[in-house]
Amino acid sequence: MVTVALAGKPNAGKSTLYTAATMADVDVANYPFTTIDANRGVTHVRTECPCLARDERCGAENCRGGKRYVPVELLDVAGLVPGAHEGKGLGNQFLDELTNADVILNVVDASGGTDAEGEPVPVGSHDPLEDVDFIEREMNLWLAGIIDRNWEGVERKSRSPDFDLEEALTDLLTGFGATTADVTAVLRSIDYPDDPFKWTDEDRERLARDLRRRSKPIVVVANKADVAPQEHIDRLREQTDQPVVFATADGELGLRRAADAGVVEYDPGDPGFEIVDDDAVSDEQREGLEQIRDVIDDIGDTGVQTALNTAVYDRLDRFTAYPVQDASKWTDARGNVLPDAFLLRAGATPRDLAYAVHSDIGEGYLHAIDARSNRRIGEDHELTEGDVIKVVSTAGP
Repeated sequence: MVTVALAGKPNAGKSTLYTAATMADVDVANYPFTTIDANRGVTHVRTECPCLARDERCGAENCRGGKRYVPVELLDVAGLVPGAHEGKGLGNQFLDELTNADVILNVVDASGGTDAEGEPVPVGSHDPLEDVDFIEREMNLWLAGIIDRNWEGVERKSRSPDFDLEEALTDLLTGFGATTADVTAVLRSIDYPDDPFKWTDEDRERLARDLRRRSKPIVVVANKADVAPQEHIDRLREQTDQPVVFATADGELGLRRAADAGVVEYDPGDPGFEIVDDDAVSDEQREGLEQIRDVIDDIGDTGVQTALNTAVYDRLDRFTAYPVQDASKWTDARGNVLPDAFLLRAGATPRDLAYAVHSDIGEGYLHAIDARSNRRIGEDHELTEGDVIKVVSTAGP
């Protein structure tokens, strides 16, 4: 399962965003380090379900009238402060939690209402661009520190006659959560000495920076956009080299709770909502909902679903494919229509989908059928978003 991690300084709204995205109970409070141990839960990215091409909706558990929600893991890491890579504020412990994340949502207080340490200050008095830069910097320096602390071991290995520097660095860096392909690609994109004894601090820092960018891409979530000064909104939009999504985690949480209570009709990612039970809404609640509506009108939606989609579909370049056993009915062995959805990397083939279903299915792969056209497709055929595929394998029907 794809893992999305929430990072940022204390009081930026990470725990609220986590609660809104997962509807899990966590501590949410206005003081630093409310979260100590990382919270792990399941949330979803949203896409169009292939059932929209059929006469009836599929009825799958994660399909709401053609809005398909595909599960991903969400990790809420405790607040980071400047100097985290040196252990400040338990920073090393919190940064270590990011090791297995595929992509990072850097949750920033766009309102400027908290200082660098996460302490409340007057709205607009802190520059949120500083928070954008410091998370990236702390992660880069943290990884550079890991490389530096283990460099003596690389130097010792280099005395062996069969030493291979790329292999040694791959062994070191895959422990950080990078893949072999990530390490190989980064090493081939930079110039570096063949002799590890000739590497400088700058060489190691460049390796750390480029590897972090490739293996832990970042999306900036400009939270509290509903109370942010326009100047902050404009600067975040214009002066950030990372993708920026403006959001109100409080607004999303309010809508999710109202929807669960049957007060509003709303699905995560919708560009609006409707109050469906006027009698159940007090004047105060109605005022709050209308304030959320105003924010949505300004930024397009609450931003929470958009942030997740941007992280997975855009930054990780994933797409959704649907395996079925009956190519004409789009069902599994029990007759369920489109019961499963898998997030695959760009360029994935039918065999990759087979392995995603089960390793035995992949190992016994014979061929595949595109269920939309009912035609056999080649083993090297690249799948795309919304493909419905029947995999024929010796390990399954």
